[in-house]
Amino acid sequence: MRISELGRRAGIPVATIKYYQREGLLPPGVSTAPRRADYGEVHLHRLRLIRTLREVGGLEIERVRRVIAAIDADDVTRHDLFGVTARALEPIPPVDEPPVDVRIARGEVDEFVEQRGWQVRADAASRRELADALVALRRLGRDYGTEIFGPYADAADRMAAWEVRTIPAGVEPGVAVERMVVGTIIFERILNALRRMAQEHHSGEVLSRSSG
Repeated sequence: MRISELGRRAGIPVATIKYYQREGLLPPGVSTAPRRADYGEVHLHRLRLIRTLREVGGLEIERVRRVIAAIDADDVTRHDLFGVTARALEPIPPVDEPPVDVRIARGEVDEFVEQRGWQVRADAASRRELADALVALRRLGRDYGTEIFGPYADAADRMAAWEVRTIPAGVEPGVAVERMVVGTIIFERILNALRRMAQEHHSGEVLSRSSG
């Protein structure tokens, strides 16, 4: 297909497609004549993936680039795939020295992770995110400790175990990475939406009981 049809089917302007090519996110088409190339389903799939990462996941170009590099890599073990995927999705870590309360919270989170027996990279962004959330609660006057994470951690552990099992053992590394990335991004949206609906439902039940 021509690049104009590729853009129409992907819902992406031609100028944006050319930008993705310049950034190395999309492989070139097959040259058929000077200044003309044909594109296939592989290009269409890649564009739809990029669009999902950008629009649903909210990833900036640099993180999209890391995800694409992880998908295209073929020299990682199955276990390493999860680390590769996590790193690809992580924001760039801050370089400034964190305040005292943040450093304290990070130490508490490290202890929490160790107590649960989770094998999580020491430099994982999720550790910082959890500590930042704890600090935000405390700065709002809620004197919580890491015990507040318990119910969420239990639910997350069950979901993660199921998600890992859904990826077949023999699947190609690139396919596995893409499934993990897309699953993480989309199902986080699904989880948040379901949680909000459940909160509304249970809030309504409490109101019904109190007024009944």
